[in-house]
Order: sequence, then C-alpha cells, then structure tokens
Amino acid sequence: QSTIGLIVCILIIQLVAVVGAILTSRASEKFGNVPTLIFINGIWAVFCALAYFITLPTHFYVMATIAGFVMGGIQALSRSTYSKLLPDTEDTASFFSFYDVAEKIGIVIGMCVYGIIDQITGSPRAAIVILAIFFITSIFLLRRVHKKDVSN
Repeated sequence: QSTIGLIVCILIIQLVAVVGAILTSRASEKFGNVPTLIFINGIWAVFCALAYFITLPTHFYVMATIAGFVMGGIQALSRSTYSKLLPDTEDTASFFSFYDVAEKIGIVIGMCVYGIIDQITGSPRAAIVILAIFFITSIFLLRRVHKKDVSN
C-alpha cells in the first residue's frame, strides 16, 4: 500500500512539474525572472512551514502537487536566469558545469542540515520548517540581483 502511494506521489510530482515549468515561463515573461524566482522561493518557504501540519495522506498528496508545481518552475527558471548572468563567451559548458556542481553541493548541504536537525530534535517536521530559512535567505539574495543583468 505505501509503495503504491509513493509511486503515485512521484507521478504527481513529475506531471505537475511540467505544468509548473510552463506557467513559470509565462510569469517570467510578464514579471521578469528575478521577481518570479522570488515569488517561487516564497512559495517554498510557506510550503516548508505548512509541511509541519501534514497528518493525513490527502495532505501529503496536496503537498506533493504543490512541490511538483514549484519544483518544475524553479529548476527551469533558475537555469534560464543563470544563463542570462553569464558573460559573453563560447565556453558555456564550464559555467554550467560549475552550476551543476554548486547545485549538487546545495543538495548535500540541505540534506545534511535536514538530517542534523532531525537527529537533534527527533522530528522530521522541525527539520522541514528549518529548511524554510534557506528559501528566505535566497529571497534576500535574489533581491540584490540587478534587473539589467537578467533582462537579456
């Protein structure tokens, strides 16, 4: 039963991520990359806070839908924004290799923080809420990006 539930959850996330990427692209055209990224990171921060209150499988599927929606959008838009910040060069492979390494390091740091908080508090709920700090920090960092740098 739980295996089927996880498979359904993964399918929901993957399918909704496509819709999220399309809608994020449209929002980016209308509002710009950085404001859209700020909004999506805000959704992630709220998502982390709401995850604390999940108690039913239905809640889990609703949260998986939201996660898929914003995950698809933020991945596509962050790569697009990064590409607009690159200098004029023929060697984009080096820059995107750096991007991929930085992404993997971010995943490791996030998972380590999650695991450490879970071990200290004994609650994965507390660990998820603490992850909201990463998204709030990213909002403050994104506000420092100059609009002219990503308006290409």
